[in-house]
Amino acid sequence: MADKGGYNPYDNREVEHPLTNFGAFISLIKCVVGTGILALPMAFYYAGIIFGIFMLVTITFLLIHGMQLLIICMIECSRRLQIGYCTFPDTMKYALGQGPQCCKCLAKAGAIICDAVLISSHYGVCVVYIVFVSLNLKEIMDYNVVELHQTIYIAIIGALLIFPFMITRLKWLVPFNVLASVLEYLAFACMIYYIFQDLPSITERAIFFGKIEKMPLFFGIVLFSISSVGVMLAIEAKMEHPEKYIGWFGILDIAAVCVVLSYIFFGVMGYWKYGDDIKPALSINLPTKEPLAQFAQGCIMCAIFFTYSLCGYVVINIIMNHYWNKNGDLKHALIKELILRFVFVIVSTINAIAFSNLGPLLSLVGAFSISLLNLIFPAMIEICLLYPPEFDYGRMKWKLIKDIMLIIIGTVILFHGTYVAISDMIESWIYQTTEAPSTEDTTEADESPSEAPMEENQPPPALRFFADYISL
Repeated sequence: MADKGGYNPYDNREVEHPLTNFGAFISLIKCVVGTGILALPMAFYYAGIIFGIFMLVTITFLLIHGMQLLIICMIECSRRLQIGYCTFPDTMKYALGQGPQCCKCLAKAGAIICDAVLISSHYGVCVVYIVFVSLNLKEIMDYNVVELHQTIYIAIIGALLIFPFMITRLKWLVPFNVLASVLEYLAFACMIYYIFQDLPSITERAIFFGKIEKMPLFFGIVLFSISSVGVMLAIEAKMEHPEKYIGWFGILDIAAVCVVLSYIFFGVMGYWKYGDDIKPALSINLPTKEPLAQFAQGCIMCAIFFTYSLCGYVVINIIMNHYWNKNGDLKHALIKELILRFVFVIVSTINAIAFSNLGPLLSLVGAFSISLLNLIFPAMIEICLLYPPEFDYGRMKWKLIKDIMLIIIGTVILFHGTYVAISDMIESWIYQTTEAPSTEDTTEADESPSEAPMEENQPPPALRFFADYISL
């Protein structure tokens, strides 16, 4: 994109409490590596090992490209407007105003939609965090103390989150992010110990492809696991040297390589170890009766607990700085922000109680929000920014073709993934509300022989996809 009069937005950006490069890297790793990595074994159960690795790398490349594209467009908008920093919604508004006539009339609405999707995305992630922490707490407490319903643990976690969520500065969250990262990798080390114990034969797993009907859930989990757009943008905006964030060897790319290698390892090995018995989070598969497993569950639970504040920061920042205190003249702004933070924790806790099935919830957040924020919106912004006659789409309009492909891919994931995730959530909710069978009926069912014995000539799990495909 063209440079407007040599204006450099980085030189005119004012940051009150800047992040160092190390602080940005740690915060970036922390915002990406979380509950998603523990759900990846289930994603590989849906996709199969080889196809899962290929799609994980491909989706990571697409998402990081979309993130880089978005930041480049935000910098270009700042350059054209000659301001220090242009936010995501303001970039959307300005870009649509530069596009065709059909886009210009949607400029103001586009900014509001962008904010709404950002808020819903990070709000959904916060709900996922509460559900995840409550699941692990329930596992530990049920074994050591007393068995209670998950709803009680969700309420306890929600109450405990109120105090740390009152921290209002992103820089002040860095020590918590460092602590959370240390706890996470301690938990991962313990999980590796259990993963490598008594590994079954790899042929007992779906080597090539998994369950074709569950592929949308795979995409949703992977999308959720890799990207956290609002936090990534907030980190870039608060950096002391933001020019080192993007580029081939920028902080974003280095973090992405570290993340994707970790994800491949945990996804493949977790699925290899537990196979069809894999649960929505790998930590729940650990043998709770063993002290080391309880230590791992406690570490990962605390790490995700501390991450809640980092993710919720994006929602509060948008509401306060884009709407409620946009001009900075709101009276008693700090008190009102603290009240908003309190309400946010309460509402997200109630939402977690209402929908506590972790798997479909992960997939829904990923399929709905990340497909929009990482794929569709950045592509639309670049198309509009390059629409004026003084700009071009490159040789043979390759940028236009590439952006159209991103929009198509994002739209397919958005509609199909969201539909399947919501369907699974409704199905699990209906199942939970129906009465469980009586003990006598269960006993009779266990003692009676199976009416439909397994066929002797069934193919091994490694060829499950081909058997399913032929049966269609």
